[in-house]
Amino acid sequence: MSAEENLAYHSFVISASMEIISRKRTHVLFLILMLFCFQLPIKAQDDPSYKEIPVGVILDMGSWVGKTVHSCITMALSDFYTVNNRYKTRITLHGRDTHGEPLHALSAALDLLEKPAIQAIIGSESTTEAKFLAVLGDEARVPILSLSPTPSANKHPYFLQITQDEATQFKGIAAMAELLKWKNVMFICEDSVIGADMEPIITNAFKEKKITITYTSLISTSASSESIQKELHKLSTMATKNYIMHTSHSVGSRILINAKYLGMMDAGYKWIITSKTMDFLNFMDSEVIQSMQGVVGFKSYIPQSRDLHKFTLKWRKEHHAMNPLMELKKLNSYGIWAYDAVSALAMAIERTQAEPVLKLNVKEWETSLLDQTLRISFRGLGGTFQLLNGRISTNVVEIINVIGKGERRVGFWTKDIGLTKKIGKLNSFPDIIWPGGISTSPTHRMLQMSRKTIRIGIPVVFRRGRVFQVSYDAETNSTIVSGFCAEVFQAAFNALARDVAFEFIPFVKKAEAVEVNYNDLIDRLHDGEFDAAIGDITITSNRSKYVDFTLPFTDVGLATLSRNANTNIWIFMTPLSSDLWVVSACFFILLGFVIWILEHRVNEEFQGSTAQQIGTTSWFAFSTLVFAHREKLQSNLSRFVVIVWLFVVLVLVSSYTATLSSLLTVEQIQLASKRGSIGYNTGSSVQEALVRNSDFQDTRLRPYASAEEYADALSRGSKRGGVDAIVDEIPYIKEFLSHYPSGYSITVSKTTTNGFGFVSLFTELFFETSVKMSKRYSKQMQSLLESKSNVSYKNVQAFPKGSPLAPEMSIQIAKLREEGTLKLLEDKWFNKQSDSLPAPKILNLEGFHGLFLISGVSMASALFLFMLYFIHEKVNFTYSMLGGGKLAFIMRFLDARFANAV
Repeated sequence: MSAEENLAYHSFVISASMEIISRKRTHVLFLILMLFCFQLPIKAQDDPSYKEIPVGVILDMGSWVGKTVHSCITMALSDFYTVNNRYKTRITLHGRDTHGEPLHALSAALDLLEKPAIQAIIGSESTTEAKFLAVLGDEARVPILSLSPTPSANKHPYFLQITQDEATQFKGIAAMAELLKWKNVMFICEDSVIGADMEPIITNAFKEKKITITYTSLISTSASSESIQKELHKLSTMATKNYIMHTSHSVGSRILINAKYLGMMDAGYKWIITSKTMDFLNFMDSEVIQSMQGVVGFKSYIPQSRDLHKFTLKWRKEHHAMNPLMELKKLNSYGIWAYDAVSALAMAIERTQAEPVLKLNVKEWETSLLDQTLRISFRGLGGTFQLLNGRISTNVVEIINVIGKGERRVGFWTKDIGLTKKIGKLNSFPDIIWPGGISTSPTHRMLQMSRKTIRIGIPVVFRRGRVFQVSYDAETNSTIVSGFCAEVFQAAFNALARDVAFEFIPFVKKAEAVEVNYNDLIDRLHDGEFDAAIGDITITSNRSKYVDFTLPFTDVGLATLSRNANTNIWIFMTPLSSDLWVVSACFFILLGFVIWILEHRVNEEFQGSTAQQIGTTSWFAFSTLVFAHREKLQSNLSRFVVIVWLFVVLVLVSSYTATLSSLLTVEQIQLASKRGSIGYNTGSSVQEALVRNSDFQDTRLRPYASAEEYADALSRGSKRGGVDAIVDEIPYIKEFLSHYPSGYSITVSKTTTNGFGFVSLFTELFFETSVKMSKRYSKQMQSLLESKSNVSYKNVQAFPKGSPLAPEMSIQIAKLREEGTLKLLEDKWFNKQSDSLPAPKILNLEGFHGLFLISGVSMASALFLFMLYFIHEKVNFTYSMLGGGKLAFIMRFLDARFANAV
């Protein structure tokens, strides 16, 4: 509309108003005046004096995030220019739909830069898109306002990240892990450049808190469900159950769904997820949220304000008007930051236009626009909007706990205070509901239990003894549990600060009169029929997938029991191997020969008849064995050789004496070299351990069920239908020795089992407690769960996954050991046991190579020096015979005793 038409229009409105006044129709006048007032700003916007600045918007318009961001950008421009109607510039949006494809985003950017001369671009929802646009923005010298970070953003000056810096939250996550007393964590990230950039940042953050990232799992953005499940299964077999996940929301959703499918969202697992996924919680479907129950998330914090509340209501109303059939989602931080970013861009464009830069060329204008954008600072919907180093500056991160269909705020992390429940106040956190419904307080870590009576499953076995006994009292109609295992459990349980009771429930395999199958007991425990299980339960790597085990409270490993044999009359020959005997004898003879060569010319004791010289030399050589040699040596070379040899003899004799003493105490048992039969306990895992870890064949193994059967089989021996040895758990061997303290020997073999204990499923707390207790036991248990082999452990207490009793019982077992109570219980039940001695090792030549080499070198050196001296004398004798004084020289030569000894 031209100026003349505008003036005519206003004159017509005024004339009409005067005519209406004359007719006293005031209510119509009011309406026309309102129309006149609203027409003025509308016409002003159409004034051609305002310059339009094209800005590109590249989003996935088919996603919830894209729709939300686009609506917020549109509303931001409308709100901004309504308030700032005197601005000389107006942003016009040129939108492009990427359909979720990074290549489409690149194509759209190229198209925008060529046709309408775009001055800035807003968008890039994914890291890949941001990477493409960052390079393109530098080449075209166009500011890119990105919703996603890009690798090495500092290298791209035109790339501006309008969302929170992801690296800010990592210090908060490390502080959270420290508060929870985590020592080890697993890090899950995308197998991409941005994932590689983030890994050293989070590693340094955890390193400052002395927390170890034991494993980093890289998940490809294009990974299938099968490959994700394979990687997650690998993580589930490792000891650490604390996971830190930093992936995009699309990859993170697939990881969480597959983790739920594999049972990694059950009790005992703990997840902390970064804002890269948690900022999109409002856009996730119900399946993903159901898979996230109990996770702790760090998300971008948007402070509440009156302006934000008004805008949220307005956005919800407009969104519903445009999409009445679509489910309304909550407004997330990306939309709010996009709103503030567009307002900042509008300010920067106006400031650039106001400066005398219109005379500059296009590149200078674009550089000025970038500088002005970086200088903008104002209070927006999301708080203070300011770009520092090309990123939104933020000092606060919100911590939430996913519960039900939504989230529950746990607290905040700030750069100034750290972890806190309320911003600006230093206080403790509330309880956190972890996966499986386990409630813990990061400051107290006290687990809650809903049941007042704990159901304890006990295996009913026919084997009666002091380790574990189960009997039934018909008068009281109750089950009586006794033995060493039962008393350890009762002592540890009574020390717990819990107002709960326990009930023993016998477990027999179905209704048949057969012994219990321990795998069935573990299955019942896993299914929830029992709350715990005690007894002589063996830990295996397969069972550890379903239940957790406390610390072992008995000696660890298998032992071999045999009947003491009659002493061997040739036992004195056993300490040294045959080759060592031969070499030692040869060196004694060699010593005598070397000493005779060095001494017989100058020493009268080594002279005489041949028989006398041989006798003296042999006596001298072999008397050094007991240091009884009395012959005086004249030659210094002889003394040197003897000194070295006496050192060799000292070491050899000392080693021989120590080995012989051990052999006289307990004769070594060589089961592998014999072809006799071996006995084992019926119904135990010993048979499998023998076949798997030794060279024994099933045909050589014979089962026995009691100590009496053990004694009878050992007394008869394998030649008369018995066995030569019994292999069993150390506690049962101790029980046997308490009944038969003499006539039998015990030799501890390699560790293929791990002692007795009680079973638990709360793995993370179990290992924390283990570290505080006994390093030896904790290392054995950790190596068990990390091992791929089916190594078994014995005598533990069993609890279902997530049971709070598991770590507490482990603590009490450690206290019983430290206080000596456990030793008293052992003495009570196994008071007559014999001490086991390790089998001595026969000395062989390999261990003495060095000593014999030193002695041989000393003898060879002495002979060499002697020959040099002898040749020197011969040469001098020849010259003396030729030069005179022959008679005197011959006399000195014949009577060598007058010559100086070497």
